[in-house]
Amino acid sequence: MSDDQLVRALGEWRRPAVPLIDALAGAVRDAVLDGRLRTGSALPAERRLATVLGISRGTVTAALDRLRDGGWVHTRHGSASTVRLPAAAAERIAPISATGETSSLDLRRAVPAAPQAAYLAATRRAVDRLAPLLAQDGEPGPGLPELRALIAERYTREGLPTRPEQILITSGARAALALLCAQLRPRVAAVETPTFFDALHVLRGAGARPVGCRVTTDGWDLDQLDDALRAAHGGLGYLVPDFHNPTGALMTAATRRTVAELAARHGVTLVVDETMRDLDLRDAPRPQPRIRRAVLIGSASKAVWGGLRIGWIRGTARFIGELAGNPLCGPLSAAPMQQMVAVELLGDPDTVLMRRRAELRRQRDHLSGLLAGDDRWRFTVPPGGLALWLRLAGIRADTVVERARAHRLDLTPGPRFAADATLTHHVRVPFTPPPAVLDDIAAALDHACRR
Repeated sequence: MSDDQLVRALGEWRRPAVPLIDALAGAVRDAVLDGRLRTGSALPAERRLATVLGISRGTVTAALDRLRDGGWVHTRHGSASTVRLPAAAAERIAPISATGETSSLDLRRAVPAAPQAAYLAATRRAVDRLAPLLAQDGEPGPGLPELRALIAERYTREGLPTRPEQILITSGARAALALLCAQLRPRVAAVETPTFFDALHVLRGAGARPVGCRVTTDGWDLDQLDDALRAAHGGLGYLVPDFHNPTGALMTAATRRTVAELAARHGVTLVVDETMRDLDLRDAPRPQPRIRRAVLIGSASKAVWGGLRIGWIRGTARFIGELAGNPLCGPLSAAPMQQMVAVELLGDPDTVLMRRRAELRRQRDHLSGLLAGDDRWRFTVPPGGLALWLRLAGIRADTVVERARAHRLDLTPGPRFAADATLTHHVRVPFTPPPAVLDDIAAALDHACRR
């Protein structure tokens, strides 16, 4: 690696008020994770590195020692130091941005990192089976037959008989919702308050006016849902009944029956987002029945990785056929190679899911224990999902978020999840980071909520 290449890879690595050793070590880690420094690349000798960066050799030595301790650099006696990705970074459940190994703890998105060993193995298997696919025209259509059959079989196994022609593959859950909006053209959409902020963006971008119904950690306000579905008459209702984001609430079977009846009464097409359904953290996971006649959206983003751009829509065969004919179906479809990787990963999802559920359960309980018994906030330990939903007492969420940022913690305030900019005293706190980092998060919240 030339001196110029290293300087470009590290960029503006010095940070105000951050010791040079910490800043340099962090810059190398960031460059490896971003691909600006390729794993296996040899670093310049310490003396030359110090000259190139304009710092003392002692600072370089200390930064490299820290990187070696963390597994980011390997040095063999008499040879150059090479950069690598440590095993802990490869197998973590939290992305690097949420572990404190960069300049801040970024928890604005509750997302997992990829299960790297399983993902790479699935990719290699997919490449080995790619030749027949390469001989075809590459047009996306409704998705690879093998993937559609795999997903349909999973629905059937869970008690909802499904044929492959009832499945359409998209490039993620947001793409699925965008395609449904393009097909249904709703002027009004009934949504939960709170809900996924990306879903609100998609709905508004499609010209739909969101009308909210209240959801808390205790469940759904059915009177408000009735009003919202009435307002959306002939349009669309978007719900997340399984480990709802961000409250973690799980809709009961009785409520699901009522929701189906209300939707039919008001002539609303229910779109149910099931991206959180696999994240059941109860000791004995047991799926709830689906809402009757709902169009279902699924995704691999939460259970596997957001970078696996695979989502799907489950509906009647006739409706799926109509979606496949929509001009946006092609642009919103998933790349064939991604679909092949999904076939390998989703063919046996339990190995990844069992480990993820166990880790998330431990981390949820750890963070809940740290925050319990404090009168500055209230929360319910969720039965599933990725985050705690805190109701703050006597302080606004935007104030807490601003103060937390001073402690290197980035959070999302409640209004971001609300169609009407309410929830000003709520904040979402993901429990995706490892326990040691959760300790730091609890400490930062303690400082941010001091009166």
